[in-house]
Amino acid sequence: MDTEKQNLMKIIKRMHTLVESDDIEKQRASKDHLGKLLVRSADMQYADVDVDGIRAEWVSVRRSHMRKYVLLYCHGGGYNTGSLKYARSITNKLAASTSMDVLSFDYRLAPEHPYPAALNDAVKVWDYLMYLGYGARDVILAGDSAGGNLALVLTLMLKEQHRILPRGLVLFSPWTDLTRSGRSHRNRNVVDPILTEEYLTRAIRDYAADADLQDPFLSPLYGNFHNFPPTLIQAGSNGLLLSDAQDLHKQMIRHQAGARITVYQGMWHVFQMSPFKTAYEAMDQAAEFIFDICR
Repeated sequence: MDTEKQNLMKIIKRMHTLVESDDIEKQRASKDHLGKLLVRSADMQYADVDVDGIRAEWVSVRRSHMRKYVLLYCHGGGYNTGSLKYARSITNKLAASTSMDVLSFDYRLAPEHPYPAALNDAVKVWDYLMYLGYGARDVILAGDSAGGNLALVLTLMLKEQHRILPRGLVLFSPWTDLTRSGRSHRNRNVVDPILTEEYLTRAIRDYAADADLQDPFLSPLYGNFHNFPPTLIQAGSNGLLLSDAQDLHKQMIRHQAGARITVYQGMWHVFQMSPFKTAYEAMDQAAEFIFDICR
């Protein structure tokens, strides 16, 4: 790894240490604050929405933009932290790079609301989009980390219910395997400046409790991806969840799903949140993928 990337990882590690806390409420507040620090919002506009008690917001650019398609974004945070404010570091970039509206939402968090609360909320927001008149094929699902997990399990739920699936998925460092079977859980724990095994241990306990961690609605890696929508997966080579992304890609290919993966060398868990060149390059790739599947 070159010196510039090593120094950048040290800076990111110091920034992320500021949001670490044993107090879950302090950690949630700190992540919201970190989200504000990472966001450039001068060219963006936000519109608050209440979806049957779920706080949501539309993120869009202050210029003419495409309205036929929309992105539904699921924020990360281990299912016990994170928010639509925290997610603006990505939803802003998605809206700017695609010129599409992005709907982001605050699903209920664990441990107060363990599985399947977040999934139930995601289904409500999906149904809200259908109520607005969007067809399933007008929606691209996206998410980072636990939000990538949620985007996957929402699609698996729609599939189980024999409903029409979204046009495609965009996943940033998705958390796909709560059993932590992948090799990167053993060899990236020290390297990744963002995520640790200790954090995952608490998140799994808070969200999944005593549930079967191989349940596809908890660990979508074990799901059936036959006839799944086209999916773009991005991950960093130094990310703790690198194996989660790579194993998901392999599983999708086995099921003949149209999946592609890009591993960014020297990058870490959800590096797309950071305001630097590689993050914007990754977002441009996501936009190209979205434009391609929307033709």
